[in-house]
Amino acid sequence: MLKAHAKIMRLVEVAGEVTGRKKLHKMVYIAKKLQVDFDERFEFHMYGPYSEELTLRVDELCSLGMLDETKESKGAIELYRYKLNEDGREFLQYHNVDIGYGDRLISRMNQENSRFLELVSTVLYFEHLPYEQMKSKVFTLKSMQKYTEEEIQKALAFMDELRDMIKQ
Repeated sequence: MLKAHAKIMRLVEVAGEVTGRKKLHKMVYIAKKLQVDFDERFEFHMYGPYSEELTLRVDELCSLGMLDETKESKGAIELYRYKLNEDGREFLQYHNVDIGYGDRLISRMNQENSRFLELVSTVLYFEHLPYEQMKSKVFTLKSMQKYTEEEIQKALAFMDELRDMIKQ
């Protein structure tokens, strides 16, 4: 099994359960931006940073019987839950998959909802821009989400919190 697949399995193991494909993408993207060793490439899409590679790897892990994917219908919305199963746990037991301080970051990010992580990842995607330009991008590209400046400030504070966790 490829190393990149094993890192995804480790993320799900640390999280216990990841609720939503979008949330999984945002967690990997944010961790990667904080120098956790994930291999996936991301592009900006409708829900923020998205990785086709990550989608394929998760599908492969589910097909191989390493991850359990449960689909729930919530009205018009399909919600996916990911858990590491016994085969996946056994695999990780025999393969050293170290993502360093990523374990702490993943646990913390999993406490947040996907909407907030979508904002955090979008802010990170445009962090190279001056604040006003970044804010304008968020308000324009994420107009359907109706984010506020207060939420952007919370996203920035959350990033500071995660960066402080790295230093510990």
